[in-house]
Amino acid sequence: MNKSAKTFFSTPDIFGMFHKKEYEMVHGIRKAIYILFYSGILAGFLTADILANDSSSSATADSAASKRAILFLGNSLAAGYGLTPEQAFPALIQQKIDSLDWQFDVINAGLSGETSSGGLRRINWLLKRRIDVLVLELGANDGLRGIPVAQTTENLQAIIDRVKTKNPETKVVIAGMMVPPNMGPDYSAEFENIFSGLAKANSAALIPFLLEGVGGVPELNLPDGIHPTAEGHEIVAENVWEVLKPVLESYSAK
Repeated sequence: MNKSAKTFFSTPDIFGMFHKKEYEMVHGIRKAIYILFYSGILAGFLTADILANDSSSSATADSAASKRAILFLGNSLAAGYGLTPEQAFPALIQQKIDSLDWQFDVINAGLSGETSSGGLRRINWLLKRRIDVLVLELGANDGLRGIPVAQTTENLQAIIDRVKTKNPETKVVIAGMMVPPNMGPDYSAEFENIFSGLAKANSAALIPFLLEGVGGVPELNLPDGIHPTAEGHEIVAENVWEVLKPVLESYSAK
């Protein structure tokens, strides 16, 4: 408040020269001005606070929008079954990216029990945001259920097609998987070829076997013998990073 305002609001003696009615009238005016004055200050503070918050939110949104998005579309392996989200390999990939100060955000769309059909049903919703890199980690549950190889291949190709239709510049990384020998040698061989075939057909990068160095190693898996421990996920992250890193570097080269 400036000096004149302080004087006005703190000096009742100046009203002694008026008659009672006139005094009451002026006093009412003074009270109204007082209320309006301080209401204006409060409104000013509130407006400034709102604008500051809007500015902060806008800056955060602009920062997020400026980063490229990496979508991990997968099953319980990407979801980090039995672990915290921070221990799952997609989160470990984000840590590697952040350590290099690269402008990429990892979106973990891993879902326990997910099949290629389920991934296909979800992809349109996930594509509401621009996706720059797709890491396709689906198919393992198809194999464990003995779903025909042709159907799994068709579903995975349809996912890639939808992603490419939305953004033709999206780069694709395919995570290769295997099935247990008890599925039969013919099925196992055909299943393994799904991923290399898709990578070749779509000029995509291929992780030959996502669980390399982890699958079949008891101490690196949970008691179910299928899902990696936290230590196992660190190895999986290295398998992914070996293939993904050059893909991300290609953006920097542009």
